[in-house]
Amino acid sequence: MPTFTALTTLQGQTGAEALADALEDLMPEPIGIGTFEVEDGSGTWEVGGYFEAAPDIAGLELLAKVHGARPFTVSEVPETDWVAHVKRELTPVEAGRFFVYGSHDADKVPQNCEPLLIEAAMAFGTGHHGTTQGCLRALDRLASAGAPHRSVVDIGCGTAVLAMAAARIWPGVMLASDIDCVAVDVARVNVAANDLEGRVRCIEATGLDHPDLAAAAPFDLVFANILKGPLIDLAPGMTASLAGGGHAILSGILNEQADEVIDAYTQAGNNLIKAEMIGDWTTLTMRKIG
Repeated sequence: MPTFTALTTLQGQTGAEALADALEDLMPEPIGIGTFEVEDGSGTWEVGGYFEAAPDIAGLELLAKVHGARPFTVSEVPETDWVAHVKRELTPVEAGRFFVYGSHDADKVPQNCEPLLIEAAMAFGTGHHGTTQGCLRALDRLASAGAPHRSVVDIGCGTAVLAMAAARIWPGVMLASDIDCVAVDVARVNVAANDLEGRVRCIEATGLDHPDLAAAAPFDLVFANILKGPLIDLAPGMTASLAGGGHAILSGILNEQADEVIDAYTQAGNNLIKAEMIGDWTTLTMRKIG
């Protein structure tokens, strides 16, 4: 059975959330509604509705006009076996010493690598995005430089691929936290699939706001592969949570946003060690002064 999508954009989070609320009253009712900020620094938000039956076009036109949004674009989405599609599209990824793969590619794992199994059905944080690759490469460089990082936390962990990568090369228990309870469940499944139970602990938390994270600080290394805005907001708290000389690996940053994030972390008391661009995305390695 096909589904239908209705998508529009408008300025500002408040207006986007108001339009999303109004969509709930449309008949036929949408089976899902989402709001997303467009990651280009323009303040544009996308609002989408998902329908099992063709939506009310006139109703959508009226809602767009009332809320100052662009006209909705309505599309019919055919049935797709998304897991099979993802398996076809997601080939293994090599990033430094790390090899990220799905179980359908288990026969392709090379010798002398650190393998990380991420199931294709769990496609956020598979290693294919430039931000995740950048973080894995940055971790590989830190590991090659020498001293182990025994206290590590991955903020906004998604699949926990970064925390698991750290656990592959260093001793201790790595922490992986996410604001999304579904992501935390996914992370735990991946930790078990990689035989890292007891080495990676997954926690539901907003940023660093959790007593277990506070108790584990100061950290030798903090990963934060999120977005520019939250990264800048977290700069003082993240720096405070780092040990002297500790590192922060930051990503989820569009290339044109990198200077703003560098400035925020420099002002908080860190030095830039390296900025690496992969496609449209930049990954930063910062080091706390002291």
